[in-house]
Amino acid sequence: MTQPELKEYLKSLGAPAFRGAQVFEWIYKGKTDFRDITVLPEVLREKLAENAAIGTLKTLVVQKSRTDGTRKYLFELADGNTIESVFMKYKFGNSICVSSQAGCRMGCAFCASTRNGLARDLTAGEIVSQILEAEADTGERIGHIVIMGSGEPFDNYENVSRFLRIVNDPKGLNIGMRNITVSTCGLVPMIPRFAEDFGQVNLAISLHAPNDEIRSSMMPVNRKWGIRELVETCRAYAEKTGRRVTFEYTLVSGVNDSDAHAAELAALLRGLLCHVNLIPLNKVSETGLDTVPRARAEEFRQLLEKRGIPATVRRELGADIDAACGQLRLNAARKKA
Repeated sequence: MTQPELKEYLKSLGAPAFRGAQVFEWIYKGKTDFRDITVLPEVLREKLAENAAIGTLKTLVVQKSRTDGTRKYLFELADGNTIESVFMKYKFGNSICVSSQAGCRMGCAFCASTRNGLARDLTAGEIVSQILEAEADTGERIGHIVIMGSGEPFDNYENVSRFLRIVNDPKGLNIGMRNITVSTCGLVPMIPRFAEDFGQVNLAISLHAPNDEIRSSMMPVNRKWGIRELVETCRAYAEKTGRRVTFEYTLVSGVNDSDAHAAELAALLRGLLCHVNLIPLNKVSETGLDTVPRARAEEFRQLLEKRGIPATVRRELGADIDAACGQLRLNAARKKA
């Protein structure tokens, strides 16, 4: 629940609204049992324990990098579905990549998260619980969020919206909107709505191709909303919000990594307030696709920058603990089968 909803809920139990604010605050201080919220009267604590629950996730696997502090989690939901989250350490502070759905129905060719399709949407509570569990495990504060785990955030827009309001609430996790990034594969009609609702949250677009032919072969969503419509919608977003758009571009050997592809991508994005994040493919054996050497990724970056498009090659974090995003969940599904 958001803080206003929790206030209304406490009023329905016969308590004053300020008790809802107290419950909200202590949940996001890490309390998982109403009986431990000692600022509440004992009678109210018992009533809450009888009528409500503070949701938690079951941690099935934690992979810890020996090199950079990255931790990768496989969490189990109450219904047995599983999701992944990744805790990452940077110079600017700790960040977490969270999932917004159990599985995904977008069908991107290179992604492990979509191999078994969509199981269901996550609730706002299940998304925020990934952060609370990681903070409890590491004992460290998380100040940045990327919604780039399994699932398409704009396909679960209402729950993602509630999540954003909860983590931004000063009595919640008090994480600034500018410290949050939402990544979409390109559900074009949702981008103007997102600009209106959350103009300060960073937008990342999973682009991965410089033209319709390649993008449609990799990403079925492109057959509904073509690459030029997507990019023009991003131009309108940048003009409205004044915010830079990040384009995620996974480099796949022999598919989208040539010099000509770099030139075509630069031409597509010319004049747009943007940044390209180049990602050497995390190999997933089921896809049959191959990655590029990091040296080639750096060459591709230089080709873009010579044409006026700022770009970076994503830093490899946790390389010693797992391959692609979605692999832990995929492996768990295989074991169940």
